[in-house]
Amino acid sequence: MSRSRRYSPQSGFTLIEALIALLVLSIGMLGVAAMQLKALQGAHAAYQRSIASLAAQDAQERLWAVMAKDPNNLICPSWGEAQNIDGASWHAQWVEFLPGLNSSPVSESVGCQFDISVGWSDSRFENEDAPVFEYTIRLPGS
Repeated sequence: MSRSRRYSPQSGFTLIEALIALLVLSIGMLGVAAMQLKALQGAHAAYQRSIASLAAQDAQERLWAVMAKDPNNLICPSWGEAQNIDGASWHAQWVEFLPGLNSSPVSESVGCQFDISVGWSDSRFENEDAPVFEYTIRLPGS
């Protein structure tokens, strides 16, 4: 008894369907990988923004420390004192977390109001502007 093979018009159709399904699945997986990459970049940017906020708060607390040297006579720090809030140690403390950190975060404003600007550069976000966070604080005093 020999069996003869008959070829039908649908021979091999299941293999083609499987290959097309595999192609569609692989394109979908590439999309998921791209979304994962964007999510990681966003998470890192959020991490750096949190660090920048902490660095700005540190600069503000250093201004308060300069002002509180004489607790009985709270006088607003002069521009020279505000500019030198241990800037070298401030920079050394935060540059490890924020590459390309600006060296002096405090700039002069009116009265006892100071602008704190924390800027850094990140090579992973080359197409975007360098992020800069600006805070304005007012200390008591004249």
